[in-house]
Formats: sequence, C-alpha cells, structure tokens
Amino acid sequence: MRYPLLCLLVTLSFLNCRQGNKTAQKSIPAVALEKTRVKAEVDGKAFRDLNKNGKMDVYENINEPIDKRVDDLISQMSVEEKAGMMFIAGVPVNDDGSLEKKPGTKGPGSRFPAAMDNIDKGHLTHFNVWEIASDPAMMALWNNNLQNHAEQSRLGIPISIASDPRHHFSKNIFSIAANGFTQFCEPLGLAAIDNDSLVETFANIVRKEYLAVGIRIALHPQIDLGTEPRWARINGAFGEDAQLTARMVTAYIKGMQGPVLNDQSIACMTKHFPGGGPQKEGLDPHFEFQKGQIYPGNNFDYHLIPFEAAFKVNTASIMPYYGIPTGQTDEDVAMSYNKAIITDLLRNKYKYDGVVCTDWGLITDAQMGPDVIWPARAWGAENLSEADRVLKIIHAGCDQFGGENRPELVIQLVKEGKLSEERIDVSVKRLLKQKFELGLFDNPFVDEKLVAQSLVKAPNKKLGDATQQMAVTLLKNKDDVLPLKTGTKKVYIEGMDSTVVARYTEVVNNPEKADFAIIRINTPWYPVETKNPFARGFHHGDLNFKGDEKARILSLLKKVPTIVDIYLDRPAVIPEISQASNALIADFGASDQNICEVLFGNAQPLGKLPFELPSSMEAVEKQVTDVPYDSENPLYTFGFGLGYKAR
Repeated sequence: MRYPLLCLLVTLSFLNCRQGNKTAQKSIPAVALEKTRVKAEVDGKAFRDLNKNGKMDVYENINEPIDKRVDDLISQMSVEEKAGMMFIAGVPVNDDGSLEKKPGTKGPGSRFPAAMDNIDKGHLTHFNVWEIASDPAMMALWNNNLQNHAEQSRLGIPISIASDPRHHFSKNIFSIAANGFTQFCEPLGLAAIDNDSLVETFANIVRKEYLAVGIRIALHPQIDLGTEPRWARINGAFGEDAQLTARMVTAYIKGMQGPVLNDQSIACMTKHFPGGGPQKEGLDPHFEFQKGQIYPGNNFDYHLIPFEAAFKVNTASIMPYYGIPTGQTDEDVAMSYNKAIITDLLRNKYKYDGVVCTDWGLITDAQMGPDVIWPARAWGAENLSEADRVLKIIHAGCDQFGGENRPELVIQLVKEGKLSEERIDVSVKRLLKQKFELGLFDNPFVDEKLVAQSLVKAPNKKLGDATQQMAVTLLKNKDDVLPLKTGTKKVYIEGMDSTVVARYTEVVNNPEKADFAIIRINTPWYPVETKNPFARGFHHGDLNFKGDEKARILSLLKKVPTIVDIYLDRPAVIPEISQASNALIADFGASDQNICEVLFGNAQPLGKLPFELPSSMEAVEKQVTDVPYDSENPLYTFGFGLGYKAR
C-alpha cells in the first residue's frame, strides 16, 4: 500500500458488505409492492402479475429457479418481443422525471425517441442514458415512471438502464459530467495510484450510487491497453500495461458485481474486446477515417490479458470494439461482425456465455446535420444492407445491438427464413437471465426519497478528493521547490480559478510581479478535418505543443520560475516544457482545489505514470502500435513518479 489511506479505507469497508444468497422462501420487496401497478395475490402470497392473467406464472414466482423462470417467459414471448429485447437504445431523460419527450431535452439522447415510445412500438427493454436530470432524484423518479409504464406491456418485462462512467472529474469528451455523483480521478489516475483495495472501494461506491437512481448496467470498465499513445480513448482505460490493467479490472468488477450477480449488483459490460488500443496512427474507429487495428509487433495476445482477468471474475457482459483486427482473422471485418473473434475466440476458446453487446451504431447511419452523415460502424461490411448487417452480427455470436432501435430488421430476417427463432432464443435467454439475476422482475423500483442520502456521502467525497490528489504524479522538482509554503509567495496563475488559489497564497495578475507561476495545461490534440461535430471533439493527432501556443508557454517559463501541471488524457510530448519548468506534475482528473492541496503540501503526490511519456513525435511515430512502453529514450518511463522529501 503506497499511501496513508488505510484508516479511510477501513472506515469505508462496510461498502464491501453484500447481500448473500437468498433463503429458500423469498418475497417481493416492500418497495416493489408499494409502487407496482400489477400487484396480485395467490394463496396469501403477493406477487407482481406481470402478464395480468390473475395467476402466478413461473416467471412471476420469486421462489422458482432463474432458469425455469427464463424458459417460462421465453415460451410466452412473440418474435416481436424477442426482437425488441436484442436492442439497447439511447434515450433522453427529462429534468422532471416525466416520460414524454419534451422540447429542450439535453444531451445526445435528445436526438432519439423517448423510452416509452420504444417500449410501445418496438418492445425494447434496455436503454442507455447520457445526460440525466441535474437532480439525481429525478433520474430515480424517471426510472420508476418508466418501470410502471413497462408493467403495462403484455408481459410486463422490466427495463434495464445502462450508463457510461459518470463518477470522474474529467475534461474529456468521453466522460459524462458527474453531476450529483461522487467525483474521483479518472481510471488512469486509479492506475497511477495502483491499489486494488482502493479500486474495489471506488467501484462499491459507484454501485451504491447507481442502485439509488436505477442504473443497473455499467458500460464499463474499459480495459483497452494504450499501446498506441495517439489513440483518442486512452483516458477511459488504465494505461498500457496488461498486468496492471488486469489487477484493476479484477478489483473493479468485484466492487460492482460482487461474488455473484444479484439484486445488489451492477452488471459490468467490460469493453472493448479483444482490446481497442492498437489503432493505426491512433485514429479511432468510431469514424470512417480510421485505418484499422494493426499488430506489427505480433502482440495480439498481450491485449487479451485484461479480458482473461475479467472472465475469471465473471463479467456480466462484453462489448467488442469497432475496429478491424487487420490480418488477424480470415476476413478483415469489424469485431462484432467477425465470427473468428466472437464465436471462435470469445465463445469457444474462453467459454464465455454472458451477454455480448455490440458497440453503438453498427447498423444505421446517423444524420448529424443537414449535410452530415455519420456512417454506421460497419467496417468491412459497408456494402451489406442493414438487414444483412444484423444477420452477420448475430451469426458472428453477438446477442444485442448497442445504440440501435431496429427490431423490425430481426423480424424481417425471421419472416424471410434467414434467421431462426431458435437462434434468437439463445441471445434472449442470456439477456433475460441477467434481468432475473439483477432482481428486476421482482423489484425494478427505487426509493426516490432516499436518493439524496445515498449519493455523495461525506466519507465518499473525501475519498474521491483523495484519489484526485494521490494520483498526481510528480515528474520534476528542481531544488525541491515543492511543496510551496502556504501564504509565503506571490503567484501568477493560468488555467486555474483565482478564488481557489487565493485560499492558499497571494495571486497576482502579472508574472513579473510573481515569485512563482502555476499553470495548468492539457495534453495537446488536433482535430481531424471532418464535418462530423462529434468526430471533431475527439482528442486525435500529435501529442506535442506547436507554434504560438508552445512559444507562449516557453516564454512564460523563462520570465518566472514556473510549476506546470499537465492533465494527461493521453501521453504528452513535452521535453522543452519539462526542461524549462521548475516543477512538473501530471494529473488524471483533478479540481483546482485538489491540485492546490498537493502543491501546498497538504497532500502527497503519490502517482506513478501508467504509460510512458515519449521524448519526441519522431519517437512516437516509430513505436510499434501493439507493444507497450517501446518508444526510444522516453522522457519519463512507465511507472515513474517522485515524491516529496521530508522537511
């Protein structure tokens, strides 16, 4: 254990307590009976009469084995209902918890139909939420309203709500704002701290907060290896080392799911199989300008090591990535289209029988503006019709289509005799089993009145702040300039809130009048030339500062002794800045206050780099895409990190 947080971890250890296996006789939780609209009673036993037939069917009986409940429900489902089960669509969430789509709805989900429309017209029962109500209690209310609406369907199948990560302090396009939730450092920061117990405690807190608002599927952890430093999605993962990532994912899934999936678990959809890190030139396969995943170092198996760890702790679901594993299989098609990847490798070699859900948008082109089309991520299968894309993905071995609401295509394939209902049943059984294991058929509701006391508890907030501080990595400390003494220096700042820094020392507006400068900068990135606004926001391109911005920073460093903090969402190439700075720290998602806590000695910078920092772009371009820490003469090596000397 590299940090003095043992007492805090012990204080939070109660979060590891889990509800064990149920006794032989179980009953519907009181909150479900209170909120359900389909309560019935047989022989004095209350149950949720989901199909409204006045009797307790096997699938409605909480005391029947899950496999029997699944089989009973499958036998009652139509092809249309089964097809709807195979899609998970993005949906908007209204600020007041209502279900009807309203003008002014915020976030990516605003482009899509309301969840209730997907239930009524397409029989969908899985939804992905992005931006949610600013008050998390309204998310809980929305969940309960949605579950009540789903109860009115023919079979009353409950809804599974999924979310991308929303518990990190982040500046990256891929991190959802943690409004109302506890804010920790990013996953790279957890890797920089490198403590399994801390990661499990973090995941436990996420679990509790998700449960409070009705989120039951985590579209995380992301365990791709950042072996190509230009890749735009490194910030969501744990760095470039396979063994470190394997330890992180093991602790993460334990904290989210527990020993077995049950009504206190969050089901993890671990991504992106078989590892999305080795993208040629770092160009992300969300977009048509990608150039495929390449393995010039013959290192395909290295990227599987974290997934092998995830399988050992029974990750509930797996999400393949968009990329084409160039030259690794019998056809160069994207992972979810690729039978060699999904069936031969994942299903047969690893014996994985959980849910496999594609990444988002593999079937349908998206209209992003009047003259902007974002093509479906059907790489290698672009010429197939939408229906044939669905068929190829199902035949590859996938169960569910992420970010899509096209069940009519599955129905069409069945009617045309191209797809058997028996094959659909294989996937639907996996999806239903997960719903039953999560307890959704017995209680899909949450208590809106308890949300406020369940989220951002004081000990959790303290731990979240502590992770932001501990993950700070000290790279240079010339003449032990750090930590600064509170109130003894005049400081010029850039990229920081002056009201925060002023709590620690005097802030001046002119660098010539300062004893020190403190600047916060971000890893450089340069947008790809494209009309797609989403693509322009990806942190692609070179990793070094250029032109006027580089000259401006170096000019400041020459004027006044300067402490530089760089936010690393990818490795940065900063040899001149490192050389000219008096102190250099890296953060992985941290507030101004938490940075100040470190700079002024109230907290220790304990991070170690989860990836190396190359010394030049020439070195980056010579790296082997699928091999870790292999740049020539790196500026800072993987695992590097100083500490403060005792004073």
